[in-house]
Amino acid sequence: MKETDVAKTKKRKLKLPLAYKPLGFAMGWASGAIASLAFRKTWMALRHEEDAPDALDRDRGWGEILLAAAVQGALFAVVRSAVDRTGAKAIERSTGVWPADDQGGRD
Repeated sequence: MKETDVAKTKKRKLKLPLAYKPLGFAMGWASGAIASLAFRKTWMALRHEEDAPDALDRDRGWGEILLAAAVQGALFAVVRSAVDRTGAKAIERSTGVWPADDQGGRD
């Protein structure tokens, strides 16, 4: 690569994370909606109930509340990771730049 190409790539790489923020926000919102739907369907399949318990549900036991929390947390993490990864790969394919810092890790 030429020196000017390297400079352009660095400049584009600096701007991309900021440009990726609105897209990341929209993808996060969408992943939350998908995960919520997946959790409702999963809870219905597991317990044959419309509503899952939450921590303040007086009529539910610890086991049922913790099971619901574990299933919900796992589904949200899987869906968020799948959506984030798909979006990052799409950005990389279209721009040639990975949209996150080199450090990695969950924010």
